[in-house]
Amino acid sequence: MVRIAPFLSPGSARSLRRALLGWFARAKRDLPWRADRDPYRVWISEAMLQQTRVETVLPYYRRFLERFPTVAALAAAREEDVLAAWSGLGYYRRARSLQAAARAVVEEHGGRFPGDRESLLELPGIGPYTAGAIASIAFDRPEPLVDGNVSRVLCRLFGLDVEPAGAETWSIARRLVPRDGAGDWNQALMELGALVCTPRDPGCDRCPLAERCAALRDGRVAELPRKRPRRGPIDVETTVLAVSDGDRWLLERRPSSGRMAGMWQMPTVETSRAGLLFPVERPRCLEERTTVCELRHTITHHRIRATVKRAVLTSRRPPPPLAWIPLARLPGMALTGMTRKCLAAILPSPALASPRRTPSPPKHRRG
Repeated sequence: MVRIAPFLSPGSARSLRRALLGWFARAKRDLPWRADRDPYRVWISEAMLQQTRVETVLPYYRRFLERFPTVAALAAAREEDVLAAWSGLGYYRRARSLQAAARAVVEEHGGRFPGDRESLLELPGIGPYTAGAIASIAFDRPEPLVDGNVSRVLCRLFGLDVEPAGAETWSIARRLVPRDGAGDWNQALMELGALVCTPRDPGCDRCPLAERCAALRDGRVAELPRKRPRRGPIDVETTVLAVSDGDRWLLERRPSSGRMAGMWQMPTVETSRAGLLFPVERPRCLEERTTVCELRHTITHHRIRATVKRAVLTSRRPPPPLAWIPLARLPGMALTGMTRKCLAAILPSPALASPRRTPSPPKHRRG
């Protein structure tokens, strides 16, 4: 392991902070969750930004806060309404954890977010990173945080060939965080990783820490941080059945547990027959007709090819979990991202679907 003590001496740490904070004051983006230090807003933004790009999050963040402006409003909402507001962002477990934590804040803390790390970690769905973000940004507590961006900056800065976001990077982040201004410092580290110290083609020529960077000095920027072995993609073939009756569409509700639990989708059959994400048997009451279109969708490491076909209901009434849903209700429902994409492809009005995620390969968060 590279010796890092010279960089972490009090004088070196102060110099490093001055350089980075000066750059942050000039270069930081004007983002809505930076308008104040409201812990609720900080928390919502951090939950949405996990594995999701800033430009994708912005419209969801604004609409979510319009619908649930306070932690009490989120705690009192129906789960289906929360999932509907989250629909299209993916990782729906985050939305359920948000509501569970909101209820804990209301019931156990009188509706006020705790400011200390230990109490934050006791809330459902809040781990070390999110606890550090809320404590430092909202309450200016000297708490560190390490996400993908911070880990990359620290590994390159100190030439660390270690596990990204592992104990070593957390130790350095803890030693660097200032007693005052921790929120600005943590945001500056994340911003540097998002805008300059990027995974590919980093802007070393405009980095405020270039003179201090061990990876740049040793020609190892492209090597660090150490690459984690990636799980190979899994191809999934599906048939999506588009069934309508006037202004009604036939949807099915997913099981109450498992991936995308409780979400609504167009009837979907997994024709690759692995049963990884969808059932492999078509409901007997549905009869396939002509193909409408084909599209692709990604859920974590699953690459889905969906063939959308017109179909008809052969029974008088749809059996559960199938149900007729009026067209006017669709925009406000907890639809899966793939269903929104299918509806946007086959319906005449694109206003039906919420903004979809920008197609892109997996990237660092906050980019």
